[in-house]
Amino acid sequence: MTARHEGSARRLRILEKIRANVTIEDEPRPGQTTPCWVWNGPDSGNGRGGGYPRMKLDGQTVAVHRVVFTHFHGYVPGRKQIDHTCRTRRCVSPHHLEMVTHRENMKRRDRAAQEDAGKDGSQGERKP
Repeated sequence: MTARHEGSARRLRILEKIRANVTIEDEPRPGQTTPCWVWNGPDSGNGRGGGYPRMKLDGQTVAVHRVVFTHFHGYVPGRKQIDHTCRTRRCVSPHHLEMVTHRENMKRRDRAAQEDAGKDGSQGERKP
């Protein structure tokens, strides 16, 4: 088996592992044209920065949304972040992931919190 074939086989195994832990919603959420792929596996826990999908790859715990982004869109430089355009942390749809700067990610988070506060008087991220 060539190194290229081994790499392709590994990528396929990783994608299959992800798909086994995802439920694709029936309908897109408001503002989206495609449905969320909601992760049903482990996450980063509660608290600040919690709730992001996690999985084990080669003995390392990794962020699933970053693995999906890399698989479908390519390399993520160290100082970039992956934003969930659907505002759903457990979503790993490649259509809802966008590489942004930290500053842009914070602007989007704050804007979404303000929009949510205007809808129901509370603040925070939209829940799945």
